[in-house]
Amino acid sequence: MANLDQATRENVEFMIEGIKTKLKMASAAAMQASHFDLKQYEDIKDLYEVVVSKENFSISEVEALVSELGKLRA
Repeated sequence: MANLDQATRENVEFMIEGIKTKLKMASAAAMQASHFDLKQYEDIKDLYEVVVSKENFSISEVEALVSELGKLRA
């Protein structure tokens, strides 16, 4: 497990990959960690923590989470 208290590129990549995997994103290839700015780190971390804390997601939850992730793109 990564130390997510550090705002690093590696941690952004770890969290984005984790979100994509957990949400089984069909468009995962379009969502690259390099598209996110470290200035958004805390918001990405918050979203990551929501995603990993839940076992299952409704379609509307997935859409909302993906929308939030899209808003964080640089």
